Amino acid sequence: MTQQQPNNPLHGVKLEDIIVKLEQELGWKAMGEVVNIRCFTHDPSVKSSLKFLRKTPWAREKVEQLYLDTFHGFVWPTIKK
Repeated sequence: MTQQQPNNPLHGVKLEDIIVKLEQELGWKAMGEVVNIRCFTHDPSVKSSLKFLRKTPWAREKVEQLYLDTFHGFVWPTIKK
């Protein structure tokens, strides 16, 4: 049985899509400034980010919040490409 989540903007969005969209909008440097994790700051890639974020719930929550803030609400004023 599938649950409907009409008010959840993350429903149906893959983690890979979140990372790719954030990287296109903000860039790795800005992502690393907001969410200071090594997979964003040292030799960043989608593959390494996925591997880390799938194993690390606290980091995934921060990346998901960055996605929500960037595309569904508040835009970080200090982020520059």
